[in-house]
Amino acid sequence: MTPDDALAHLRARAVPGRAEGMAGYHKVPRPYLGVPNPALNDLTKEWRQTLDVPARVELARSLWETNIFEARLAAAKLLTQARIRPDDGVWALITSWLPDLDSWAIADHAMMAGQKRLMADLARLDEIETWTTSDSHWIRRAAMVVTLPLTKQNHPKPPEAAARERVLNWAAGYVRDPDWFIQKSVAWWLRDLSKHDPDRVRAFMAENAPQMKPFARKEAEKFL
Repeated sequence: MTPDDALAHLRARAVPGRAEGMAGYHKVPRPYLGVPNPALNDLTKEWRQTLDVPARVELARSLWETNIFEARLAAAKLLTQARIRPDDGVWALITSWLPDLDSWAIADHAMMAGQKRLMADLARLDEIETWTTSDSHWIRRAAMVVTLPLTKQNHPKPPEAAARERVLNWAAGYVRDPDWFIQKSVAWWLRDLSKHDPDRVRAFMAENAPQMKPFARKEAEKFL
């Protein structure tokens, strides 16, 4: 599968008239093909099944470099898989995308791939922590999105519990950041955690709610 082949497959699944609507919705200047997400899922599932890890990494790298919206989503989807061994090259490619993040949709797909790699190796939290002081709000936001799986457990094991507390410490620093995307990322994290550990979210809110924007407080407490 060459990059040109992959792009041809993507273009073949474009829906006439859809690209213009996508460009207007995402509001980030770049090429849009108009490919629906289900078609992207089908294509990338097929590619994951037929390509080995090094080939997937190289195809993902090439697709990302096109700057085409659907190609960047496909690049992330190619690497979104729980079990990848070895995965150092996958993680390195995902983190190399951080400076390019400029759209919530692309950022979320990239970090969904990163979530799998973090949960495969929690030591990567050390690197992720460096994102929290970035000048880019997209990179600061990525630290919260990539760690979302830590909110999903009712009874986390000690390593996951410690990791969860570490991210909550980042969140406590983020609540003083006025940026909408940062406030939203904290609210999202707390909202998801509240489904599994509501008492911990209540404790966080008791200490930090006054510093949060009203919309973020409302979102964080949505399920409490």
